[in-house]
Amino acid sequence: MKKIISLIFLFSLFSSVGLQAEQRLRLATTTSTDNSGLLAALHPAFEQHTGVKIDVIAVGTGKALKLAENGDVDLVMVHAPASEKKFVENGFGVQRLAVMHNDFILIGPDADPASVRQAESLADAMKRISASDAGFISRGDDSGTHKKEKQLWQAASINPQGSWYLSVGQGMGAVIQIADNKLAYTLSDRGTYLAYRKNTDLKTVYEGSMALINPYHVILVNPERHPHSNFELAEKYVTFLRGKKGQNIIRNFTINGEVLFYPDVIK
Repeated sequence: MKKIISLIFLFSLFSSVGLQAEQRLRLATTTSTDNSGLLAALHPAFEQHTGVKIDVIAVGTGKALKLAENGDVDLVMVHAPASEKKFVENGFGVQRLAVMHNDFILIGPDADPASVRQAESLADAMKRISASDAGFISRGDDSGTHKKEKQLWQAASINPQGSWYLSVGQGMGAVIQIADNKLAYTLSDRGTYLAYRKNTDLKTVYEGSMALINPYHVILVNPERHPHSNFELAEKYVTFLRGKKGQNIIRNFTINGEVLFYPDVIK
């Protein structure tokens, strides 16, 4: 009888460990974050410490927020402040917290047929591109980058349409490749461009405007709206991400010696 009880105890213990190891956290984030390679550097440290597997769904910010709105993920990490604030205000998310930032850049052919490098302002750069035959490739996917692009056209009083403007509905990496093939311009976050730079001939043609700052925030799905969400596990991930270890990984993540993201919590 004692042997049977011991076997039952051991089975329960191993089952408990097994279930713990099988815990999964569902994170919806942007293709730019994923394409950069940052998550591949961040997540092993969290997974090894907690035994939790992170399921990453990399889509545009709009789609990521929609997944969270439907309760299909536990948290999001995105980069479209206006949409993020609306998401929280509508009761779908809580604890919108800063994680890191980088910036957007305009990239295009090294020959720069639209003379964007000579632009006197960001609006001037957009006007030069729209007046050129070189063309512009838009993500067209309601991502944070796409939302920023639309803001830039609006600020330049331009309605982007015509043969020079191509909306492809693709992630950042794919858009860079399309722009490269077509010798066209596009807007990219700096992190993804640096990750893809060795595979493209596109160069940075405009950068440095305050309007191009690109902040990333993490938001937990509201457990009152979706009680099935793993709120406790999501909080652990956020604590790691914004803690010393996570912030240092972000700070030290480079490609060919160049920093891709800057931590916003621990400087």
